Order: sequence, then C-alpha cells, then structure tokens
Amino acid sequence: MTSSIPAATAASETRRTVTAAVVQAAAPLFDTQTALTRAEELIRGSVTEHGAEVVVLPEAFLGGYPKGLDFDITVGSRTPAGRELFRRYHAAAIDVPGPETDTLAALTRELGCHAVVGAVERQRGTLYCVALFFGPDGYLGLHRKLMPTAAERYLWGQGDGSTLPVIDTGTARLGAGICWENYMPLFRTAMYAKGIDLWCAPTVDDRDAWQASMRHIALEGRCFVLSANQYLRRDALPADLHPIQGDAPDTVLIGGGSVIVSPLGEILAGPLRDGEGILTAELDLDDLTRARFDFDPTGHYARPDVFTLHIDESARTTANSV
Repeated sequence: MTSSIPAATAASETRRTVTAAVVQAAAPLFDTQTALTRAEELIRGSVTEHGAEVVVLPEAFLGGYPKGLDFDITVGSRTPAGRELFRRYHAAAIDVPGPETDTLAALTRELGCHAVVGAVERQRGTLYCVALFFGPDGYLGLHRKLMPTAAERYLWGQGDGSTLPVIDTGTARLGAGICWENYMPLFRTAMYAKGIDLWCAPTVDDRDAWQASMRHIALEGRCFVLSANQYLRRDALPADLHPIQGDAPDTVLIGGGSVIVSPLGEILAGPLRDGEGILTAELDLDDLTRARFDFDPTGHYARPDVFTLHIDESARTTANSV
C-alpha cells in the first residue's frame, strides 16, 4: 500500500529561504568615488558570485571611518589643523539623495536585490552616520544612528525617531542597528515591535565581545543577525594622517569580525578575521517561526500590562514655520 502527501501539505512544506551576504571590507578614507566603486563591485559580486538576495556593507563604508584620528580635539579647544581635517571629512560625506544613492539604486534595480550600506550623510554643516536601504525598486530610505559613540559625537549628529524603518522585502522584514546602537535595550525593543526578521548590524566594533552581543540580539529578538564589519589597514588612510595605532602600512586599524547568526543564536557564518571577504548563508525563514514558538519579545512573551514603550517617531527640527 502506498500513500501520498496531499498537494496542499506538500506546498506548505516548501522551504522559504533568503541568501544573505555580509561584506567585510573598507574603502580609502577621503576618496568617495573609490568607495562607491568598491561598494558597487562588492554588491555585484555578492549577487552574481554568491547568489545573495540581501547584501550588508559595514558602518561608514561611504564617507569613511577615521579610526585612530583625534581631529586635534581637547576639552575646551580646537585647532586650525583639526578644523581642516573635519573639512576634508565633510567633503567626503554624501548627500542623500544624491549621485551615490542614485548609482546604488540603479544597481539594486538591475540586480533585483536588497542592500544595506553604511555611509556618512552630509546635511549642511552636520554629518550623520547612516544605514542606507536599497531594493529592486531603488532607494528605499535610511536610518540615522541615534547616538554616536564616545568621540564620534564631535563628528556626527544624533538621529531622531523619524528614521527607524523596518522594510518589507516581500519575503522578510529588515532593519538596521548601527554599531553601539545594538547595546540600547529600548532601541532593540522598538525594532522588535516593528516585526524585524533580518537584523542588519553595520559596525566597526572588532572586539571579541561583539560576537556575544550579536548572538544575544538574535536570541532576544528571535531574528537573523547580519553583522558587517570593516577590515581597515593603515595604508587605506592618506599618508599625511597619523593614527594613534602607528604608521606602519600593514597596521590593522579595524580587525573585522563579521558574522551571520540564526534566530536561536547559532553562528551560520564567521566570524571573519584577518582580512577582507564575503560571508554568505542561506537563511531558512521558517526558523523565525520555530524560534518564536517559545519566545516572542513583543508578542506572547511580553507583558504590556506591566511594561510599555513610547516611541516618538516625529522628525525633530530646529525651526518650524506656521
């Protein structure tokens, strides 16, 4: 006697998957065109060579992360040399929208993929660390880092609640937490409440402890975590700059550690050390439901009768005309 699986059951057992890629790389500081060209090459390579449908690039890939530079800042004083260095950094940032976002939007339309790209956005005299979102429909929006870390605060402004998108790709919902935003419990709760499935974490934090945080967020949010870190050497900086780590060309300024983690905290790829590269993993989207069976942080495991979170998603501006 033989038995068959009903067609409806067989269809329901079809795996829903997304191939994700995290890129570990950096671009030369103060060379925006080269950075853009590298971003194009890395996204295209992730799709054509690795079959990626979602690609994540590191924090501040466009515009650069000036690791080891102090801009001549001391408490209560600045210098002409420091001001000139900031001018160069400001000039390397990008306008959003602008030529760089147009180029990447055309690329993701061509490739039919989604991409999350770390950048430094220029808005008049203020810079913001941002994650840019692109898809088959082009440019989809951005997230501005809410709280620059430590000395980053003299380079970057603070974002507000108006740029906290979670984007529906048609198969999964993706959003981004940039570097140490990932340590902000209320930020994480806000993103969980928006139904995030693919938590993208562009970063420059290369410490071993970062891995624990990425696994914790995957477990806490019951989401996939895609963390893309820079791998940056001294020779990617102009010769006239002198990072605190030293001037030997092969000095590693940012040591990588990119990783992909499952909704139950299992490492699917990485962490990648000691060089540039692309990590990929096929994400079984049904693992999201399997993981949320016993824990859903803003669903059945929440206690809204005890804890609530107010999220102000309005744009904050200095002056409003009436």
